[in-house]
Amino acid sequence: MTEFDFRSAYRHGFARVAACHVPVAVADPATNARHVLDAARGLDDDAVAVAVFPELCLSGYAIDDLVMQDVVLDGVRAAIEEIREQSVWIMPLLVVGAPLARDGRLYNCAVAIHRGEILGVAPKSHLPTYREFYERRWYAPGDDQRGTIRLSGRDVPFGPDLLFESSDVPGLVVHAEVCEDMWVPVPPSALASLAGATVLLNLSGSPITVARADDRRLLAQSASARCLAAYAYAAAGLGESTNDLSWDGQTMIFEGGSLLAETERFPRAATASIADVDLDRLRQDRIRQGTFDDNRRAHAGAADFRRVPFELRPPKGDVGLRRRVDRFPFVPDDDARLAQDCYEAFSIQVAGLVQRMTAIGSPKPVIGVSGGLDSTHALLVIARAMDLMDRPRSDILAYTMPGFATSDHTKSNAIALAESVGATTSTIDIRPAATEMLAKMGHPFADGEPVYDVTFENVQAGLRTDYLFRLANHHGGIVVGTGDLSEFALGWATYGVGDQMSHYAVNSGVPKTLIQHLIRWVVAEGEAQGVSSDEAGVLQAVLDTEISPELVPAGEDGKVQSTEDAIGPYALHDFTLAHVLRHGSRPSRIAFLAAHAWEDAAHGDWPAGFPEGERPEYDLDTIVRWLRVFLKRFFGFAQFKRSAVPNGPKVSHIGSLSPRGDWRAPSDGNARAWLAELDRAFPER
Repeated sequence: MTEFDFRSAYRHGFARVAACHVPVAVADPATNARHVLDAARGLDDDAVAVAVFPELCLSGYAIDDLVMQDVVLDGVRAAIEEIREQSVWIMPLLVVGAPLARDGRLYNCAVAIHRGEILGVAPKSHLPTYREFYERRWYAPGDDQRGTIRLSGRDVPFGPDLLFESSDVPGLVVHAEVCEDMWVPVPPSALASLAGATVLLNLSGSPITVARADDRRLLAQSASARCLAAYAYAAAGLGESTNDLSWDGQTMIFEGGSLLAETERFPRAATASIADVDLDRLRQDRIRQGTFDDNRRAHAGAADFRRVPFELRPPKGDVGLRRRVDRFPFVPDDDARLAQDCYEAFSIQVAGLVQRMTAIGSPKPVIGVSGGLDSTHALLVIARAMDLMDRPRSDILAYTMPGFATSDHTKSNAIALAESVGATTSTIDIRPAATEMLAKMGHPFADGEPVYDVTFENVQAGLRTDYLFRLANHHGGIVVGTGDLSEFALGWATYGVGDQMSHYAVNSGVPKTLIQHLIRWVVAEGEAQGVSSDEAGVLQAVLDTEISPELVPAGEDGKVQSTEDAIGPYALHDFTLAHVLRHGSRPSRIAFLAAHAWEDAAHGDWPAGFPEGERPEYDLDTIVRWLRVFLKRFFGFAQFKRSAVPNGPKVSHIGSLSPRGDWRAPSDGNARAWLAELDRAFPER
């Protein structure tokens, strides 16, 4: 197995794929071969692993009866031989379109060529004869063809059942289909994916008419989503005959339903969509989605594919990363998508709470408000739920419970917000009860010593929860929890009390990095979500406040207790959480991706509304340091807390940490294997 540098994308489960448009000279295979080779040499410089070219690009698609001329067919074979000879020192697997005669019939083919060898030929299975298409006039369907074809002096595998598998890039398994093949109800690529193909190629002629580009996008996107694969599409364009048709040279690459790259249509020169396909993600998705393999068992044809090996030999060093890596996996960068996600997340939380309260007799919601992000958002969810239930907001019982470190700023924010939403607001000072408990325990703080240990903190957290549960008993209510997904991931909650315990946890599926955007969205929605201008002002003040548990008094320098100083930036932890939950990624891979996302604050997109002056960047040393903290907490001692979390709605498709749902793990597990994998990648960090 090739040993790659840490900075190499090929080390971390990626393979670079290109969907290419090249100018075509009608019925001139020699010229077309030169265009393909010119593009291939550039792709080699770019460390591309697989490159797909348009349908019949060596002859031209729109050449009608000229395709049956021996001069053209001889020229195509000579062009294939030229590409084969010149590809010896070219890295990409080249898949080009060519008409080839075999056993008295002509076939529309995808020819796979790599490093001086013709690996195989896949004929088009489905030939259109409707609208402007008349392919059966010239070609035979290749769906029933299996065997070999004589090329370059040897017998080469021939058939639509070929998978080209890299021996040195795990998971890179390529299948090619031709144009119409993806338009049929059961495309060859569907069976190929069930047989193990991860990169699906489409060599397309497809003349352009109004709205056809949208149809192609829909089909390619759908194929990549259903097949849990990458789908690279390359359409014919510049140079094709325009007797009766026109061509747009559309190229695009999808992965798992998401667009990775595309080029502008109607180009005036060669173009290519290039992207790094995440083979590890595809493998993990197939493992997790058991119905994918169940479907393979139901289709016998998936077992009939032949595997043709090839050695890619990619460079070992840093080749960059040709794909977008979201800094905030839970928070879309696109404004419209973020607004839609916020609407859905907020509505999921509200709907969950409405259902729970309705089902148990419409109790009064009881909440502790601190002036922080989580309790603020939970209160907004409760307020909206009460509106939908046609209940007065005065039934909301909101309590501020100042302790030894509660600041006037957060306390005033909490009271102002509770009053502005119309809740019944009360204040219970927990300091006398906490002092008495500490004294009876013999804690030094009760004797005036500034000892702020975990006991000191948890006495306050526990008393707040005790009060809330007993107040709920007293007033016929339920405690609505404020703990969020990020806190549950890190175990940043006191077991049995505080943010860990409630009757219903509305924030349990929402990560910290999304909550601030949800609050911004509620502010932006204003009256549509029942938010007054007074509330909006308080909400902005909450957004501007540093995240703190406020359990330890400020130091002599006036600096308040900071959650992120203690456990690390939530931005990095949520990044890691998403890749652990969604993809089961190795820690070294997470570090690699985090470096691409976070090392340069000026690079890439930021979510709408993210303050420009508060856009951090983290170097690799910082990323690795906090990644170790996450691994120790998440895979180590935090699970026993998650095993006892209350009910709450799942919000993100990435996952939740409910022990009854997305995440099930032993409470006495450990992080040793994950830490060891990270240590192997960074032995000196």
